[in-house]
Amino acid sequence: MAAAALRRLAVAMLVLALAACSTTSTSWLNPMSWGLPAPSLDWLTGRGAAAKPGPLPELAATANPVVAWQAGIGRSHSGLVPAVVERTVYAAAADGTLVRIDGETGRVVWRTSAGRALAAGPGADATLVVVGTDKGDVLAFDTDGKPAWSARVSSEVIAPPLVAEGVVVVVSGDGRIFGITAADGKTKWVHQRTNPPLTVRNTAGPVTSRGGVFVGTAGGRLLALDLQTGIVGWDGTVAIPKGATELERIADVTSRPVVEERQACAVAYQGRLVCFEIVRGAVNWTREVSSLSGIAADASAFYVVDDAGAIHALDKSTGASLWRQDTIKGRRPTAAQVMGSQLAVLDLEGYVHVFAKSTGTYVGRIATDGTPTTGQPRLLGERIVFESSAGNVYAIAAR
Repeated sequence: MAAAALRRLAVAMLVLALAACSTTSTSWLNPMSWGLPAPSLDWLTGRGAAAKPGPLPELAATANPVVAWQAGIGRSHSGLVPAVVERTVYAAAADGTLVRIDGETGRVVWRTSAGRALAAGPGADATLVVVGTDKGDVLAFDTDGKPAWSARVSSEVIAPPLVAEGVVVVVSGDGRIFGITAADGKTKWVHQRTNPPLTVRNTAGPVTSRGGVFVGTAGGRLLALDLQTGIVGWDGTVAIPKGATELERIADVTSRPVVEERQACAVAYQGRLVCFEIVRGAVNWTREVSSLSGIAADASAFYVVDDAGAIHALDKSTGASLWRQDTIKGRRPTAAQVMGSQLAVLDLEGYVHVFAKSTGTYVGRIATDGTPTTGQPRLLGERIVFESSAGNVYAIAAR
């Protein structure tokens, strides 16, 4: 099995190398490392080789999620995920379209073009909306859609920028993290790391809390940086690469961490879920689970979809298992988010499956446009908001 996987890896690398010779785009190949596309390694390892998800499981529905609204913006891909600021939603399409949507009604308030293809974004706060390209361009707009400034980083922008407290944080494909002044686009600080030889693309991006930036990295680390200076507060180990080959040693954090008042938590592919004390970075607890799609959370539990498709509910204080649900593992679930008293889990064909948070009981589902989400859904009150690969932005509500 290992030999076969290595052969597939060699073929994949050859294909990527040929592609790199014929195009200037770096959307698949990082300058400093070989980058595998998120959110699945099935195409490379041979696991879950079925081209499509399995059949929908039987369901005795007791909940009926509904589409609160839907807005079409244009075809999309991972790295392009809606940003929610209070009751406003910003979203971007691969062709450069950028829109502002009324979060209550789904009405498109304005639509503009960045003038070039987009790789990641948007990130936003109350005054600024920021997107990035595969050429390393960082483009900022005001909340009326008018261009504010542009900047350049060292490689493609792979994740939605973070906009907070006068700083725009940008993660580039070569492992660097940039702090850019939100007022004028000038570089404020740069944190530089060396990527492992083989990585899974992290298109999720950082989060901020209490003046800090928390970002997961290739190689299984969670960094806590000072937002204003880029100084490392602490550097925590989420996963330790193991194995004899670079493929076996992939142990990357590919999703956004969850940051709360007392702890910051992250999960890694071929690794574990770890919660760190937020100030010093000491480990509070760990749980062995491998995930590409990240963590959803409420007041008492974390919810994680593992890389085999099982859903886990874990106690936030100890990591103890509360329930495990594998009803939809054949559907290749891709992302999860809390939706009121329920947990919504999306699959590769765009279905939204709904589970009772307290028990894990499968209670409902709803179809969308048949394509996977571009990333983990965002919260808009008790609704979830996500973007499909086909280019539709959905707000889904529990009922």
